[in-house]
Amino acid sequence: MSQLKAGAILSYLSIFVTILIALLYTPIMIRLLGQTEYGLYALIGSVAAYFSILDLGLGNAIVRYTARNRAIGDKQFESKLNGMFLILYSLIGVLTILVGIILFNTIEGLFGKSLTTLELEKAKVMVIILIINFALSFPLAVFGSIMQAYERFITVKTVGIIRSIMIPFLTLPILFLGYGSVSMVVVTTIVNISCLLFNVYYCFKHLKINFYFGKIDLKLLKEILGYSFFVFLGVVVDQINWNTDQFILGIFTDTAAVAVYAIGMLFIKLYLQFSTSISGLLLPMVSMMVANNANNEKLTGLMIKYGRVQYIIMAYILIGFILFGQPFINIWAGSNYDSAYYIVLIILIPLTIPLIQNTGLSILRAKNLQGFRSIVLMLIAVLNILISIPLVKHFGGIGAAIGTGFSLTIGNSIIMNIYYHRRIGINIPIFWKNILYMTMPVVISLVVGYGINFIIPQNSLLFLIFKIVLFSISYILLLWFYGLNEFEKELFISFARAIKKTTVKFRFRNKT
Repeated sequence: MSQLKAGAILSYLSIFVTILIALLYTPIMIRLLGQTEYGLYALIGSVAAYFSILDLGLGNAIVRYTARNRAIGDKQFESKLNGMFLILYSLIGVLTILVGIILFNTIEGLFGKSLTTLELEKAKVMVIILIINFALSFPLAVFGSIMQAYERFITVKTVGIIRSIMIPFLTLPILFLGYGSVSMVVVTTIVNISCLLFNVYYCFKHLKINFYFGKIDLKLLKEILGYSFFVFLGVVVDQINWNTDQFILGIFTDTAAVAVYAIGMLFIKLYLQFSTSISGLLLPMVSMMVANNANNEKLTGLMIKYGRVQYIIMAYILIGFILFGQPFINIWAGSNYDSAYYIVLIILIPLTIPLIQNTGLSILRAKNLQGFRSIVLMLIAVLNILISIPLVKHFGGIGAAIGTGFSLTIGNSIIMNIYYHRRIGINIPIFWKNILYMTMPVVISLVVGYGINFIIPQNSLLFLIFKIVLFSISYILLLWFYGLNEFEKELFISFARAIKKTTVKFRFRNKT
């Protein structure tokens, strides 16, 4: 239990570290690199993200099957599992090299019209380094998944936080010395492999794991691959939605457009983290409810309960970005990235709907009905690519955002709401009635925010912080008196008490 609690705390700490790095490290990095060099780095990063698809969802399978076997206590079978997974991931590592060679030989064909000769040479070097990174990372990743299966959450999360901190810590001095995007990829690779090697040491030293490389159980392999398939589809959909647009921009525009879009995607991914940090805790509870044959009314109540809580948070971030996002981007990244504001908004608004319905996804997984969602979102993701290409040619980054926003609306919002209602039995009209009831104070807070911007037109950093504070106070007051129910008010009060308690403890320790 202590591992679970500490793991949850470290998960939130990891989110905090990610946000802090994004806010402090990114603006320094993009100014040291310059817009085109940062665009090249972001472009190769989006290409590299596709290597993660080769995982095939097996990382999740390692955790599930190893944890299940731990309950049985069959060490011999666990050794066979470990050996089979290591063989599979070693083969994936070899496949990575083959795919990487193909990618290396097609770089000029893909990006020859949009990149300069020097940029193409740098891109090739970065691709070679990334091939080495992923080819080694896949077999080594087995050990991190085994640690999760053994519930070594403290170690796993701590290593992840250290990795997040070490990359900017080591990269910034190199950038100040005048080195560019290639050096950043080298540093990332060294830090990544070092952390993975630590996992290897930990597994052998503390978990005493063994490997047996005998005949592979084909029946078990078939079962594992069947389980992994829908996880794999989810990874593919995420890659298409959050990385393909930059890839398309790299083909049809230039690195400057990729750089602007990459800044927009940074804000979108932070927005995603705020939602998933809450929903990730719900699956065990939902699974128990489903196992106990909870009726649709109870599941609807659960979805409304946590959907409202998520809406409070996501609406605050969304409205705040609408009001203050553009001047913040200008101060934080520079005026060259001004259009990133519109890219973020075009995607953020339709993205909010599935994010406040993440409880529905937990219900799908608990009922083992996620197959329909995976297939639908895969088809919609393909549609995203097809409509984004002509839109990018005519409107650049804005066109790419329109394609993604449209696909999110069709797949995650319209089709999935119909499925939740008709197939799962969730009362979606009641869910949206609750959300619309809370939307009135949210809209009023938006109007108040525009009033604040009108009265205080200055957008220097200090004025911007002051306006955000005023807006935050008005948002909280409006929600408190006109939007929140008793459960949400008590949740807010308990959260405030926890912060106060932590602050008092911190002051007491400092005095003593």
